[in-house]
Amino acid sequence: MPMRLAVTALLLGTGITAAHAQGTARGAQDGAARGEAIAGPVGAVVGGAIGAAVGTANSILGIDRRERFRIYALGERRPSFRHDGPVRVGTVLPPGGVVYYDVPPEFALKGYNYTIVNDHPVLVEPGTRRVVEVID
Repeated sequence: MPMRLAVTALLLGTGITAAHAQGTARGAQDGAARGEAIAGPVGAVVGGAIGAAVGTANSILGIDRRERFRIYALGERRPSFRHDGPVRVGTVLPPGGVVYYDVPPEFALKGYNYTIVNDHPVLVEPGTRRVVEVID
């Protein structure tokens, strides 16, 4: 039993830090990798679950910057692109018709752009046009 507590404490200390502000999938990947390195297959399962939970809670922007970014993006009054169907993380936007904007440096999100889809600001990976976060 003390070994399990030690593994859990280590996972919490390393997996959560690594998963902070990376989103569910990335958090789960990092948590599983760190957990497996520390405690084998059982650690991978525990680390993946912890990483996913933390990644979901923090997302890419994090809790503290999310509302600020939403206010900023909507305040810019950019035109909204109409997309048929739900827009969620993983949605790939079409190659034409969408205008992407730089994320201001104050949000420290290098490597991402944003646009407005169905009246919601979304963060996008520019190379793949994949939505990585929907800001509600």
